[in-house]
Amino acid sequence: MPGVGVLILMAVVGAVICAKVRVPAGAVVFSLIALVLFVATPAGRDVPAAIGSFLSTFDDAATPVLNGEGSNVTG
Repeated sequence: MPGVGVLILMAVVGAVICAKVRVPAGAVVFSLIALVLFVATPAGRDVPAAIGSFLSTFDDAATPVLNGEGSNVTG
């Protein structure tokens, strides 16, 4: 799909225009379209894996603290 870069650019421009005229729903829709198009490209195919890795690391770090298993530091 050779024109995907143009489609991403147009979606970003649409989001900016919607944000300038204060239409938040339109800006969100255009941003999601741009994100989906970017993830569909070879450059963006690793984005879901990177987000999953980040969330997994965050969960691994937060779970012991939320369960009360973290270090009990008293000062």
